[in-house]
Amino acid sequence: MPTFFTRTGDDGTTGLLGEGRLPKHHPRFEALGTLDEASAALGLARALAAAPQTAPLLVEVQRDLYKIMAEVAAAPAHAERFRSLEPARLQWLDEQAEALSAVAPIPREFILPGDSLAGAALALARTVVRRAERRISALIDQQELNNRLPLQYLNRLSSLCFALELLENQHAGRSTTLAKGL
Repeated sequence: MPTFFTRTGDDGTTGLLGEGRLPKHHPRFEALGTLDEASAALGLARALAAAPQTAPLLVEVQRDLYKIMAEVAAAPAHAERFRSLEPARLQWLDEQAEALSAVAPIPREFILPGDSLAGAALALARTVVRRAERRISALIDQQELNNRLPLQYLNRLSSLCFALELLENQHAGRSTTLAKGL
């Protein structure tokens, strides 16, 4: 019978996909943890979503994040084997954000998160996605990851989160609160 624990990480290391172990504090696992947080934050936003477009888009995005996580979790020698995110997903993200901006126009000023529950959850998810983007950028800079597609995907995903935040605020009948004076 499977258990919820393996105890293999009790020594302070975590296994890579393929082979090998690294300390739990390694930047690769910081990136993985942040990607996991991003997926959880997007899941919260999905659970709160009211606009009909939001939940299906977020399910697809969460599946894409798991593809990115598999590649990041792979030992460098095995990364290619675990690379499954297609470059066409960048265009898909762009198309989704563009379609949403036609429905919920982008304000000309900074906005304050919190005009609807789902919108606030998407704002939070966007900030976690941005942190994941910084972690992936560091892995690329440190030559721990040689594929820029995850970085590009996360950059585009943050824009989609913002567009979805505006959509959710609109769907909730709330006007977006502007930061004003900046």
